[in-house]
Amino acid sequence: MPGYLPAVRQRCTEVGALLILDEIQCGFGRTGTQWAFEQFGVVPDILVCAKGMGGGMPIGAFISSPEIMVGFQTNPILGHCTTFGGHPVSCAASLATLQVIQEENLLAGVAGKAERLRRQLVHPAIREVRHCGLLMAVEFDSFAVLKPIIDRALAEQGILTDWFLFCDNSLRIAPPLTITEAEIDAAVAGLLRAIA
Repeated sequence: MPGYLPAVRQRCTEVGALLILDEIQCGFGRTGTQWAFEQFGVVPDILVCAKGMGGGMPIGAFISSPEIMVGFQTNPILGHCTTFGGHPVSCAASLATLQVIQEENLLAGVAGKAERLRRQLVHPAIREVRHCGLLMAVEFDSFAVLKPIIDRALAEQGILTDWFLFCDNSLRIAPPLTITEAEIDAAVAGLLRAIA
């Protein structure tokens, strides 16, 4: 919904509340920009991220200004901690992941890959395809229609996908930034066979 996040940002500022954004799944380029919030003209007070930042290694981060972070030293004590925040191997993997994203200019390819996926996801059973970059929702009539498709995609096509917990009639598609055009074509063909 256009204007939603700017309105939330404005309201948080008006009442003195912290705007906390969770980019655990959509951060590190999944939506086509480093952070999804960049596309909405807002800046959070606190940002939490994980998953994509580790290139497969477990790591998470809690990001904020020094002024806000100091409040989390004692109230609650260590209130800014993350389970996978500081292991040296995970940190090295995260740095390497960020370097690859930047050096290989992976964000530049997100829009084209997303459009290739969206353009091919056509079937009478598909009600709508929504997306922000490579984070996609393919909507069906109901969970009863969707669940057998997910099961067939895995069992017959070797495609691992799922639904959204908050929207159980939509198929979740979230490929890596490194997915190739050939992999997109093969995955969509398999999904369409599972739907059929």
